[in-house]
Amino acid sequence: MTKEKNPKFDPYSILISPLQTEKSVRLITSENKMVFNVYFKANKAQIKSAFEQMFNVKVAKVTTMITPKGTKRAYIRLAPENPAIDIATKLGMM
Repeated sequence: MTKEKNPKFDPYSILISPLQTEKSVRLITSENKMVFNVYFKANKAQIKSAFEQMFNVKVAKVTTMITPKGTKRAYIRLAPENPAIDIATKLGMM
């Protein structure tokens, strides 16, 4: 039995906002990826489970980076059966 690190986080406190830039829109259409600003202390497993709970989709991979401004950004690659453009449309990005 494994324990989650920091189980106190709910999905709405981990995923702060979707990023709407030219690059993120290109990633949605070409690579099936969504880009989100996330809570700084969240790890990849927490980001993955939060995204899966919020949108009821399967996540293939999560890559994170810390920007020079000190914020954390997550590149979330969805499974092929879940198109990222559908979620972007639900969020009003497309």
